[in-house]
Amino acid sequence: MNASDNNAVTSFLAAAVKTCLLSIICLLLGQAFPDPASVVEISEVATFDEPWAMAFLPDGRLLVTEKPGALQLVTTDGRKGAITGLPEVAYGGQGGLGDVALHPEFETNQLVYLSYAESGEGGRGAAVARAKLSHDETGGSLSEWQVIWRQQPKVSGRGHYGQRITFGPQGYLWISSGERQKFDPSQDMNANLGKIVRLNADGSIPADNPFAADGGVAAQIWSLGHRNPLGLAFDGDGRLWTAEMGPKGGDELNLVERGGNYGYPLVSEGDHYNGRDIPDHHTRPDLQPPAISWTPVISPSSLIFYSGSAFPDWRGDALISGLSAQGVIRVTFESDKAREAQRIPMGARIRAMAQAPDGAIWLLQDGNNGKLLRLTPAR
Repeated sequence: MNASDNNAVTSFLAAAVKTCLLSIICLLLGQAFPDPASVVEISEVATFDEPWAMAFLPDGRLLVTEKPGALQLVTTDGRKGAITGLPEVAYGGQGGLGDVALHPEFETNQLVYLSYAESGEGGRGAAVARAKLSHDETGGSLSEWQVIWRQQPKVSGRGHYGQRITFGPQGYLWISSGERQKFDPSQDMNANLGKIVRLNADGSIPADNPFAADGGVAAQIWSLGHRNPLGLAFDGDGRLWTAEMGPKGGDELNLVERGGNYGYPLVSEGDHYNGRDIPDHHTRPDLQPPAISWTPVISPSSLIFYSGSAFPDWRGDALISGLSAQGVIRVTFESDKAREAQRIPMGARIRAMAQAPDGAIWLLQDGNNGKLLRLTPAR
């Protein structure tokens, strides 16, 4: 065999190996990123002006927030009615009307909790308020408005508010507070930026918070070293998790521990947008590492732990909505070990996700004319 023949054989083998590898990669990608029609049936329910969050009422209807400052009461077939009585919000950038949650005893007290960006001395910051909801078949109103928490201090800029809210199994109110793109406040115990906050339902501070004895703002804090946590949810074992936007790379899923320091901006699996390096988590074993990190990023925007019957194979899994990922990321767990198991492409930036009483999964697309979608198992 001459040199020309050798070269031909080498080229043939290289092409065959490349084809084989590409086939394997395509097969794996097909399993990890399936055609959504093979996994879920998607129904369009309604459209909104920059929807941000939703919560199901006991009667099956939804409350949907719109970032410019509106709250809508929505039926499962898409009919909308306005809820009045909201405050003015600091709309712009990432700011505006944010999350919505019901008091654990909503059926008796009718209390609704809302987060929003507000203006004030020093700039802007997130706030959380509660009010009593009155509603009928066509809409409703909020009364007895009471602000129970504010980001401190207010700062310039319109990004990284965080402002997800949820109630835990013991009835405490949990708030994710972003670091407002100011970096260092995440490690500053005199500021509640870049923190997870734990409060009683009336906004008072539980006596057993990890830093309660320090007084002041520190008494609110459950954990620190967060960047922009936009997913906040409890799993079936009562453990709190966050899904957080990293810098340039390094989005995170974190198991939130009492008094834990999650490292930002001291460590991250990503780097600053200007290219400046941030040390990786392994360089600081005294700080809490993420359960998973993503580079390229997924831009997590909300988080739930699935507990329904519609998708039985997903029960106990985390579902993360992704903005840049434009879909839903499913995460499975073995003890505290987490791994990405599946992505369901949706072809659009997904802002929020919720589980309906019947186990269906509802999504809100991001942006103008963002759609409300209902996901049920594919037939």
